[in-house]
Amino acid sequence: MPELEQGKQLKLEVLHERMENLVQLLDSLDPEKTGIDDIDRLIAMLDDLENQCKQYRQQAD
Repeated sequence: MPELEQGKQLKLEVLHERMENLVQLLDSLDPEKTGIDDIDRLIAMLDDLENQCKQYRQQAD
């Protein structure tokens, strides 16, 4: 069982790191230079993070 808990913890750490990276990216964007393609990529990243959160929640249940 400890290995299972470590695996869950690792997944959460990776997810947290990805979220922090996204926040840093958002902070670094220049609104005057951000185009539609950039916004589409950000939305895709958010969708991916949301899907991962849902998967982790389902696995925890």
